Amino acid sequence: MSTFLIRNAKIVNEGVIFEGDVLIEDEFIKEIAERISPKSSECIIIDAEGSYLIPGAIDDQVHFREPGLTHKGNIASESRAAIAGGITSFIEQPNTVPNAVTQELLEDKYKIAAETSYANYSFMMGGTNDNLEEVLKTNPRNVAGIKLFLGSSTGNMLVDNEEVLEKIFSSTKMLIAVHCEDEITIKTNLEKYKEEYGDNIPMKFHHLIRSEEACYLSSSKAIALAKKTGARLHVFHLSTAKEMELFTNKIPLEQKQITAEVCIHHLWFTNDDYETKGSLIKWNPAVKTEKRQRRFCGKLY
Repeated sequence: MSTFLIRNAKIVNEGVIFEGDVLIEDEFIKEIAERISPKSSECIIIDAEGSYLIPGAIDDQVHFREPGLTHKGNIASESRAAIAGGITSFIEQPNTVPNAVTQELLEDKYKIAAETSYANYSFMMGGTNDNLEEVLKTNPRNVAGIKLFLGSSTGNMLVDNEEVLEKIFSSTKMLIAVHCEDEITIKTNLEKYKEEYGDNIPMKFHHLIRSEEACYLSSSKAIALAKKTGARLHVFHLSTAKEMELFTNKIPLEQKQITAEVCIHHLWFTNDDYETKGSLIKWNPAVKTEKRQRRFCGKLY
């Protein structure tokens, strides 16, 4: 049995910071107290004086590259990076190569992770316009949720058939996580800039192609559908203050059927940063203007 005793740490837990010790036995926390005496001479003692000890974080939306693009990274390398950054559990998305849109392809990821992942893991099942039967086979006991791209992004997983969307929303009690950008709006904006610049559209226009309106239209449609069907909906990476108005905190968290999240990069960068960062900050949804960002942050805080 491996035993570790972390001593003299500034322990951050449940909104409180206090100095104390943490005893770990066989990878599980056994005890947290102001002072713990080792019960065995084989106990490895780590003096953490002056350091903070925080619970491991959960990253619910990671994009690893296994299978298909392992020259960029794999489950082993990316989970090690997660651990180094304090992420002890991750949920990986289905737009790998090939896309995880069948139970067989999804299970392949679980088998790889069982052998190589350094962190706790789960994976999302991908939905498409024509794999409803596969989606409904998903086991809610070990699969984090169903991922739907309501606007095209990386991969080929756009779900834009409204009849299919309603069937998915009304047929499963699992969490449905969505990437929300309105495809028609994006295509219309893209054509406008292509007419002027051809295929070499300057990066600075990315936020105007994948616009605030594209985000809002898609998020509002997803929420309306969730309310109609009673689906459990989670909207990934909000990037606009306008979208924030679609959500409420008047309902206790444990009772919510509709939730959302934001990403740090949408709060930190603006379209002005394209000048120096270029494609390094080209995300979908796009970062918005400084004015929009200030309003977004104001809504959050």
